[in-house]
Amino acid sequence: MSLLFCTMFLTGCVQTNVIDDVNIATGIGIDKSGDQLLGSIMIPVFKPDKSFGNFTFSAKGTIMRDLMTEIQKKASQPIVSGSLDLAFFGEDVAREGINQIVEVFLRDPSVGARIHLAVVDGKAIDIFKGRYGDRGNAAYLAQLLEHNIEGENLPLTNLHQFLASLSQKGKDAYLPLLKKTHSHLVNITGIALFKDDKVVAILPENKMFYFKLLVDKHTRGSVKVKDKDEESTVQSITSKNKIRLVSRNPYKFAVHMKIKGILTEHKERTLKKGEVHKIEKHLEKQVVVECKKMIENFQKKEIDPAGFGHIAKSKTRNFDFNKWNESYKSARFQVTADVNIIEVGVVK
Repeated sequence: MSLLFCTMFLTGCVQTNVIDDVNIATGIGIDKSGDQLLGSIMIPVFKPDKSFGNFTFSAKGTIMRDLMTEIQKKASQPIVSGSLDLAFFGEDVAREGINQIVEVFLRDPSVGARIHLAVVDGKAIDIFKGRYGDRGNAAYLAQLLEHNIEGENLPLTNLHQFLASLSQKGKDAYLPLLKKTHSHLVNITGIALFKDDKVVAILPENKMFYFKLLVDKHTRGSVKVKDKDEESTVQSITSKNKIRLVSRNPYKFAVHMKIKGILTEHKERTLKKGEVHKIEKHLEKQVVVECKKMIENFQKKEIDPAGFGHIAKSKTRNFDFNKWNESYKSARFQVTADVNIIEVGVVK
């Protein structure tokens, strides 16, 4: 039986709604339009043949309340947010600050803490108006993010994580950067790095593996190992990191990463004796170089997504964040890596 004829209910803190009598918002996007905000809300459409379509309401306003009021005026049925899965921000909005926008979600008890947030290279409304997969746009976009968090190089991000980073001194927030590359395709093209609630830098896609090593842990993932003319691929990676405060005046941190993986590709068809050990050492060197460069770049931009300031505070009595902002610029970092290739996959 079609979902349109099921007697399912949406339960909220104030009232109960029959699903046929409401529009269920699955995604909200906020863009800039001149000196105003352009808000868009994605609604799933259930067709008689049991396929899914999508409809997008949009409106302009100066604050979030104006946007929601104007969008509700265009809807023939009330729009409810109990099934909201996605909140996307155009890069132009994110560079000006999104704290007031996400606070609206925080005050709405029907919005779950685990909804997916992302910054869009372009306009959020353009992503919502695409046509992705056969289960609707919201399912495609949510699964795109979940799949890359669980099995690729995207660190864990959601509303709860983002708000925690915003409120925690000594750690800066980050969100995935999305780009619509085709009418039916969206790519994760990097990581948007925040200072307070504003995007100040973009980490490119080819650095995401190393970023996740620093800020999260891999359960699966992949990386290419390059040495002169040789190239290998290590996949099915698990990783964990440990960051220690070694000394103060100046601050010095030890960053150690343990990585396990499977060698799945290699330039040669056969592996020479000692070749696996050689690849392990190349990857260790590669990780150390890339992570150290990344941390130094964070210092120059005065951002701290890895949370070194939070670690320093937790290990220092009477810690002063005003002094830390200057100390961070001159802090030193000792980065080490331990790589263990436990299988050679298809390589013999």
